Order: sequence, then C-alpha cells, then structure tokens
Amino acid sequence: MVELDIDGQKVEITEGSMIMHAAEKCGTYIPHFCYHKKLSIAANCRMCLVDVEKAPKPMPACATPVTQGMIVRTKSDKAIKAQQSVMEFLLINHPLDCPICDQGGECQLQDLAVGYGKSSSRYDEEKRVVANKDVGPLISMEEMSRCIHCTRCVRFGQEVAGSMELGMSHRGEHAEIETFVGETVDSELSGNMIDICPVGALTSKPFRYSARTWELSRRKSVSPHDSTGANLIVQVKNNAVMRVVPFENEAVNECWIADRDRFSYEALNGEDRLTKPMLKQGGQWKEVDWQTALEYVANGLKQIKTEQGADAIGALLSPHSTLEELYLATQLVRGLGSDNVDARLRNAEFGKSEGVRYLGTSIASLSSLQSALIVGSNLRKDHPLFAQRIRQSARKGCAVNAINSVAYRSNSWAMPVANSITVPAAQWAQALADVAAAVAAEKGVQPPAAGNATEAAQKIAKSLLKGERKAILLGNAAAHHANAASLLALANWIGQQTGATVGYLTEAANTVGAQLVGAQPLMGGKNAAQMQSGLKALILLGTEPEHDTAAKAAVQADMVVTFSPFKTNMAFSDVLLPVSPFTETAGTFINAEGRIQSFHGVVKPLGETRPGWKVLRVLGNMLSLPGFEFETAQDVAAKALNGDTEFVAAAKLSNATSAAIDLSKAAAEPATATLYQLDSLTRRSPALQATADAKAGSKVGMLDEVTA
Repeated sequence: MVELDIDGQKVEITEGSMIMHAAEKCGTYIPHFCYHKKLSIAANCRMCLVDVEKAPKPMPACATPVTQGMIVRTKSDKAIKAQQSVMEFLLINHPLDCPICDQGGECQLQDLAVGYGKSSSRYDEEKRVVANKDVGPLISMEEMSRCIHCTRCVRFGQEVAGSMELGMSHRGEHAEIETFVGETVDSELSGNMIDICPVGALTSKPFRYSARTWELSRRKSVSPHDSTGANLIVQVKNNAVMRVVPFENEAVNECWIADRDRFSYEALNGEDRLTKPMLKQGGQWKEVDWQTALEYVANGLKQIKTEQGADAIGALLSPHSTLEELYLATQLVRGLGSDNVDARLRNAEFGKSEGVRYLGTSIASLSSLQSALIVGSNLRKDHPLFAQRIRQSARKGCAVNAINSVAYRSNSWAMPVANSITVPAAQWAQALADVAAAVAAEKGVQPPAAGNATEAAQKIAKSLLKGERKAILLGNAAAHHANAASLLALANWIGQQTGATVGYLTEAANTVGAQLVGAQPLMGGKNAAQMQSGLKALILLGTEPEHDTAAKAAVQADMVVTFSPFKTNMAFSDVLLPVSPFTETAGTFINAEGRIQSFHGVVKPLGETRPGWKVLRVLGNMLSLPGFEFETAQDVAAKALNGDTEFVAAAKLSNATSAAIDLSKAAAEPATATLYQLDSLTRRSPALQATADAKAGSKVGMLDEVTA
C-alpha cells in the first residue's frame, strides 16, 4: 500500500494505482472526460490536470501513478488554471448548439464549462465542421462536430463490446471518430456508447428530439428479456416511456445494458398494443368490456371442465412473465384440477428436475474465471452481458472452450476461443463424453460413458483441470436439447472431476422463477409440446406459439385465451385480454443466479390494460377457486417465494440429475430464439428490427452449420 496526501487528506491505496483512483477513494472530485472506471486509461483530454508537489508542471491525474509521500493539490491556483486552459482548448471548435442538443442538461462538457470555462472565447477563426455519418438505426452520429476525441466509444468497443467498430482517423484538427469503409455499428451492446459519451456527439436515434432530459421522470425497473436481470432506469414523460438507460449494479449488469434492454421500449407505444378486451364472434373480432370477456372465459372453462374433464384444460406460460403472473396462472390451472401447465416452451425433452436449474455460480464470478466450457450457446447473441463478463475473463487469460453445432468466426464471440468442438447437435453428448474420457485419462478414473479422448477433447480437459475458478455453462440450445438430461449428467461428472461449477445460462428473465412456482407438469400432466394440440381449452400467457414454441405452429383447441399486451394470436384465439407489459405492472423477476428482483410499474396501464396478476386473481375468484385472495403484487410474491427474499434459497437451486447417460438418443437441432426475436417486446421494436442482427437472424457471425 502507498500513502499520499490529496488536498490535505491522507489516503492509502494499492501501489500502481493512479492519482484519480486515490481521489475517488477519498471522495475528491477531479474534472475529467476521457477517464472511465471501466475502460483503459487514455489520458488524452487532459482535463484532470492536478498540481503534484515537486513536479515541474501539472500532471494528468488519470495517468500519474501514486508514490509514497506524494502531495497532490486538486484545487490549487496552478491546477485550476491548467484545467481552465484545457477547457478553453476543448471549446475552441465546439459548436454553440446546447439549445438543440439532446445531451443538454446531462452533458459533462456543459457542466464543467460552467465551472472551468470563460464567458467569451479568444478564438476568432472558423470552427471546424465534421460530416454526418450513418452508423445504423440505434446511434446517431449527425453532430460529430461536438466530439472532443476522448475515445471512450472507441475503447468501449474494443475492450467491453469486444469489437472495435469505431476508431479515430486523421490527425490534429482533422481527426474524426468514425467507422471505416462505410460500416455500421452492429454490436449488441452499442447503446452503451451513447451513455459514456461525455458530450452530445453520440445520441440515441429512437429518442432523438423527443424530449428534454429535465422533462423526464426517472424510475427503477428490471429488464424482462434475458436472464441477466439487468437493472434499468426508465425515463417517462406524459405517461409514456421515452428512454431506458442502465442503473448501476456491480453484482448484476455493472453499468451496462444490452441494446434489447435499451431500445425494446419502442414496442410499448406501438400501433400493435392491445388496449381493450376482444372477443371473436362469428369470425369477427369485437371490443368488449372486461366483465363480458372474463365471464366468457370463466363460463367456457367451467363448461369444458364439466363436459370434457379438467385434463382438457392447459396453459402455456411465457418465462418472460412476472413471478406473480406465473404463480397465479399455475394456481388457476391446478385449481381447476389440471396439471397441464408449462413454461418450457422451446424444450424438446421434458424430464422432471430434481431442483430449480440455475447458473450454478454468481453472475459477478463470470468476470474472473480462469477456464470455461460453453455448450450449445451463441454466447454473444444469447446473453450479451454474460458474454461481456466472460470476455473480461478472457482478457485476463481465461481459456474459453466451446462445444457447438456451428463454427463461429473468430470475431463472433468477440473473444478468443481456445478450443472448440464443432459437431451436429445430435453428437453433443458424445462430444462431452469425449471430454469426460480425456478428464478420466488425466485423473486415472473410470469415465461415465464410452468416449474417445480426441485431441480437441484432451485440450479442453487439460484447460478445465487448470486453475481454481472455472465453469461449465450449458446454453439455451443445450437446455432445449432432446438429450438435455444426458448433457447435464456428463457436465456434472466433468465438473465434479475438475472442480468446475456447472449451470445453465437460462434463456429468459424468469426461467428460474417459472421453475420455482412449478410452471411445469408435476403430476404427469401434458408438457408444452403435447399441449399445442389435443386440448379443449388453452391459456396463452404472454406466449406467441409461432415464435416461442419449438413446434412454431398454430395451436388447436376449442377455446384459446390469450393474455398479452399486443394484438397477437388472432388467427386461432377466441379471447384477447390486454395485460400490462413490465413497465405498467408491479412484479418480480428471478435471474440466472437466483437473485430475486422486484419492481413497480413506471407508467399507468395504457387504455383498459390491466396487470396480468390482477386479471388472473379476478378470474380465479370468478371460478370460486381457493387461494386467490391477494390485495397487492407483493402479497402474491410473498406467497410464491415462501420466505425467500433477496435470493432463492440454496436448497431449492440444484443442477443435479439422476438421469442415465444415453449417447444413442436421436436429437434434431434445438429450437432457439435469435437476438431480437426472443420475446414479444423485442419483436415489435422498429429500431431493433432494423439492425443487421435482426435482418440476418442467427447467421450473423457464423460459418456454415455442421450437418450430420
């Protein structure tokens, strides 16, 4: 440790740290633009110049290492004059367009110019003008004359997103930040460049010119998309969501969010919103009041139960629904006497789990792995924020290994892949058995199944046997695999022998929550694949079968009830009930590590939309079912969680399996969703659907698929 003095305050900090780090530790603010705690040090804005005793000139706090006994003054006359001089240089070419700039009101340059700028400029020459650039549907670069060349966006792409899509061309006053040869910015994390830009050079295209920052109310929420459970700040004006930005939580999403977390809000205000209950009468859709719609559903369910039996009723539940909705939907179906309920919509195997499947480790630990084996996942597109953490590990030397049916290009995961086995999905179990055989040979034990320790398998095995922090992660395709139980059993054996944690990346915001509340057959009921035909009544909670299920086919039932914020499933539904998206209801999501995150609605429900948990509660009361006496969403969550608060109890979380390993089981390519087809919100965001990923689907970053 090194002790130094900053403005008369003694600070102890690790040797090798910079003055900026020491200042942060003691709560002293030093003005800066290019420095960012998550990025490498560039020291190119010079705004953080400070007075260091015995130094002949002011020194940049972000790039000056601390030394024992160093004395630093951040507010001396020498430091202030240096900072004012830098500000004068920065403003030489900056356009005076604060009144129309989207960054106005939350601009670092604007804020610091008040404290360190002058009332007039000594620069009389023409200001430089930088040509507009079109880099895609998400980021606007139309005012790059504002750029101060801090290079935060460049470093973010290179170090965090893993793809250096922006760079600086030319030198001196001709320097520009741009993509090269007319390329677009296509990273699934690109929107974070907007947040870290300290001026208004990079702004949000969908949000552009729609509101001023001081007009917006800021409310906390949780992302309803993948299983990270990213923490959000939803910004609202006139009861409409105008913008979504990250809420910093180091244990979950750090200070980043994925583009689908940021831009999917466009769907909330789209023309596709369902704002009144609708009934199909004589083949025509008609708007009705809630009482009529719910009486139709309740009477229909009663009649079908009486005439056909409770087993003729079922429910397909979206794992993107809130915990409260999932719990009440399962209680409704089971209260009617049926066990036909399932949220495993894309699965091909439906074995009973010994516990709640989860990540097997903490999300934060993904940033410090020394070795990882990822099975059945297009990691970067399935879980952008998990990929970002594993990329951090890879930058520190983590050996990332993969088993997939697709050969990814070197830049597809935006991290080096040390070893990979590329075989058809039907051979993934054999590939894992080969790795197990290689581990067994290294340790001198009996392998769990017949395997051939190939060269690639040996490399993966040796990688997993090194180090202390390692993980085997089963992706969406592995979870949906027709031989998923064997994959898990093999992964568990390898994990036990190598000391690696074993877990599922888990597909949706509430995949863990759906398991916790029993949103799958518990007593021999029909599973998701069996329910798409053969039932008389089917409830679809947030589910669009043509997108969300493995069969991707229209359902067949005498009565289909759709709970959705959107006009969907109209070809085969009989009733559409407008339920609130995550911004209009209180609810709870449980992320991949089992973290329980509750949130409140940030705007009032649109039109006659109602929170899904309230609709299900009223329906349960109309059916005279016990256990539907809830006043608030918090009451429902307390009942569903049964005492759990911040995390799901460890006793409930388990990736153990007693399933026998079967290497001969036939398996087609698993059903998975592409980046911007994961859920109903992302599918309806115009900006996301205009991206290169949406247009190319799952083929972005891939080589040819391996065929049997």
